[in-house]
Amino acid sequence: MYKYKTITANDLKTKGISMVAEEVAQYGEAVVTVRGKGKYVIIPIEKYNELREYELLAALEETRKDIAEGKFTTESVKDHIKSITHD
Repeated sequence: MYKYKTITANDLKTKGISMVAEEVAQYGEAVVTVRGKGKYVIIPIEKYNELREYELLAALEETRKDIAEGKFTTESVKDHIKSITHD
């Protein structure tokens, strides 16, 4: 099972970033809970950047698939603005 450390909002308030740093160093991430429910995930910036890159690669792949399947339109900027704002 996937392990991560939960940190209460109150612990975060009283113990600060040093507690976060310890937990992230041990578990790779930490979940901040508010009223007993997971609210935020704290991860190192390197992991965040890696996840963003995966997200962008997935979007690029989806775009390439749409183009290959002909799911796109070609129009002027004026027509595009008109089509997305259609008051």
